[in-house]
Amino acid sequence: MKLLLNIKKENDDLGKQVNNLVNILPKITYLKHCIAILLFAYSFTIQAQDLEYSSGKKYTLGEVSVSGNTSFSEQTIIAYSGLRKGKEMTIPGEDISNAIKKLWNSKLFSDIEVYITKIEDDVAYLQIRLSDLPQLNELKINGVKKGKKEGIIKDNKLKKGVKVTENLITTTKNFLTKKYQKQGFYNSKIHINTIEVKDSIETARVNMVLNIDKGEKVKIKDIAFSGNSVLSDKKLRKSMKSTKKINRLRILKRSKFIDSAYQADLGHVMDAYKENGYRDARILSDSIIVNNDKTISLKIDVNEGEQYTFGDITFIGNTVYSNEQLSRLLRIRKGDTYNGILLQKRIADDSKPDAFDITNQYQNNGYLFSSINPVEVSADNNVIDMEIRISEGKPAYFNSVSVVGNDKTNDHVIYREIRTRPGQLYSKANVVRTVRELGQLGFFDAQEISPNFNNPNPVEGTIDMEYAVKETGSSQIELQGGYGGGGFIGTLGLSFNNFSIKDIFKKDAYKPIPMGDGQKLALRLQASRFYQTYSFSFSEPWLGGKRPVQFSTSLSHTKQFLYNPATRNADKSRSFNITGITFGLAKRLSVPDDYFTLSQAISYQRYDLNNYNTGLFTFGDGFSNNLSYTVGLSRNNTSVDPIFPTGGSSFGITAKFSFPYSLLNGVDYDALKAERDENTRTRSDVNSTPLQVSDAQTRIAEIDQERYKWLEFYKVSFKGDWYTQIVKNLVLRPSVEFGFLGAYNNARGVIPFERFFVGGDGLGNYSLDGRESIQLRGYPNQSLSDQDGGTIYNKYSLELRYPITLKASAKIYALGFLEGGSSHNSFRDFNPFNINRSAGVGIRIFMPAFGLLGIDFGHGFDALPGQTEKHGWETHFIIGQQF
Repeated sequence: MKLLLNIKKENDDLGKQVNNLVNILPKITYLKHCIAILLFAYSFTIQAQDLEYSSGKKYTLGEVSVSGNTSFSEQTIIAYSGLRKGKEMTIPGEDISNAIKKLWNSKLFSDIEVYITKIEDDVAYLQIRLSDLPQLNELKINGVKKGKKEGIIKDNKLKKGVKVTENLITTTKNFLTKKYQKQGFYNSKIHINTIEVKDSIETARVNMVLNIDKGEKVKIKDIAFSGNSVLSDKKLRKSMKSTKKINRLRILKRSKFIDSAYQADLGHVMDAYKENGYRDARILSDSIIVNNDKTISLKIDVNEGEQYTFGDITFIGNTVYSNEQLSRLLRIRKGDTYNGILLQKRIADDSKPDAFDITNQYQNNGYLFSSINPVEVSADNNVIDMEIRISEGKPAYFNSVSVVGNDKTNDHVIYREIRTRPGQLYSKANVVRTVRELGQLGFFDAQEISPNFNNPNPVEGTIDMEYAVKETGSSQIELQGGYGGGGFIGTLGLSFNNFSIKDIFKKDAYKPIPMGDGQKLALRLQASRFYQTYSFSFSEPWLGGKRPVQFSTSLSHTKQFLYNPATRNADKSRSFNITGITFGLAKRLSVPDDYFTLSQAISYQRYDLNNYNTGLFTFGDGFSNNLSYTVGLSRNNTSVDPIFPTGGSSFGITAKFSFPYSLLNGVDYDALKAERDENTRTRSDVNSTPLQVSDAQTRIAEIDQERYKWLEFYKVSFKGDWYTQIVKNLVLRPSVEFGFLGAYNNARGVIPFERFFVGGDGLGNYSLDGRESIQLRGYPNQSLSDQDGGTIYNKYSLELRYPITLKASAKIYALGFLEGGSSHNSFRDFNPFNINRSAGVGIRIFMPAFGLLGIDFGHGFDALPGQTEKHGWETHFIIGQQF
């Protein structure tokens, strides 16, 4: 048996060279064979045996057999090789080498050998001996989290059964190395080992172990520029938004190197030049230097070029708007320093869908198919003349408007919020506003609302509009227990924010409750040893279905039991009950704009005291009535997601009034006040007898019962929030609050109800008397007001928010805050700058089924009333409330 050719694969990258060598093998001497073997021994072994003849001879091919470690059938290999029985060929010759090449290029075999088994007359018998490339049996990946392994397998095609070649191993190493370098792991190391599987199965198989050592993300020690004289290194480094050098004082931006961010920041460096008139600025080269301390330094060589200014700016193609109107929108004048970035923003600002630019001016008035292109027509003497070429196109009209994805919410609830109608002239502002209104409903994932433009027809001037929404949980359940108010508190709350009251008697609608009409229904029960609270509320946002007029009503009952210090338990025979009912209407206005809402409400509360004597009330038996009217004006234009707004503002001013009874009831409150003051002095006089003190106390209670039979007061409150996106996802929220409680008749005095209690988490676990709990983190609950509450308060807050995730299942964001506020009892004591200050951090988690949850760690920098040392740290747990 004589060996004709043998090829063993060691490196796929040199395959072409081997194939070329195989082609000429029959034409070279044995010595040249040996030289070739030496040259390619590190990657290929190619052997040729002396067949006892020096030149090729023609033979007829006899039987061809196949042997070796292969799973392919003999017939398949012979047919694929082209060495068919009866074929006339020259041996040695190109037929043999071509057969070898075909089998080799299939990338299925690790080595191939062709033998002449015998020669009878002019008939040659051949044998093909080969071995399959090993298949991947098992893969073990070390060094990454479980969730990342599937991605590595998919990206590198490392499924079980794949042929394991040197090329596969090399490609996998290179892919992962580049991938981790782009993520900032510049010193990552990838090791791949294969282990042959020895078992009874004939197929060649190997187990692969992939060891990944990402190492630490490499930090940037220095960023140095060369070739710059106009802009300093400091300014250029500042223009790089995500690539920063090591600075121990920096908190928000890290100094770790990420290739993709670095490439983007090179573009930002050029933008810095373009914003200063250097439109020809270029980066000549950039390099990464690896330092001995495992950091890197970046070297960037720039060519600044020369500064340009704007020359003549001419508008061409405009018929809808005059040159003067477009110039006012462009706000760039001849002689201004050339700024290509600003020019593009004034034409079309992609970062703001409602930007004040020329493109939006056209698109808000129907010209969807318009295009605006700035063209430089001259740059003589560094003065650039511009033509703003405008193709206005035909006005576009909505052909159809549809919504998809609303599985629970009824169509009419969505369509009444949509600002685009079939047949209406296209307006980008209306599309943006529609997305905002749908997000504000709270029934859909605000991050997933997508306006889709279908079937645009510039010739006919029509467009089909489709709003894609994704339903999210809009009902909440509150079931909790905790310790507070002197005992265990249990709470059961149900809030249905997309309720349908018309289906309440339809059995089939309970899935699990009737839903889809956008109404809100809430039930709440809270109880402990010392109090019980029951409440019910309902609201319909579109009363009558024609206009955005919200009708709301609520009913509540609270019972408080007096604490008995002897038994340390509640005395059920002594109680303070409050029953209240409220009816309200809120109407969306159109002037000054339709972000304004005017709300009005009438409410009634009855306070019943049954042998309930405390420091708050001078009478322990009796009642008070509170009939009041509330009017409020608010404006809310915050961006799409109500849980995490990134722009806009929200403010509201409310005034609550009772009827001025003292003007009509004929009671002389000045005389009552004088009598009360006299009895107060008698009660406090050490020379008074016990009987005199008792009589004075009784008379004071009678006077106060008369004063508070019908509560008389007015109350004014203001709150404003503003949201600004500083950089992507980082949102600043300043906030201001103020409240004042006053009396019409000073002789009658300010009522002991409806007061402000400042400090703590602001949740107000059992606000029995109309009080308002004002959140001020870093201090205990209600600790910054008198025991009876304050009549004036002010508060300032500055909060910085950053989202961790905004998915529908859970929206999570972190925050840092600075706050200050105070509470006072008269304007004589009020000083808006004399406040209790605090700072801290926190986190918020919003889950549709449970509402908003969170925790804050606040540090109070000032002392509590009556103390001298600063308060220090306080922890607050937030449930169902958004600050």
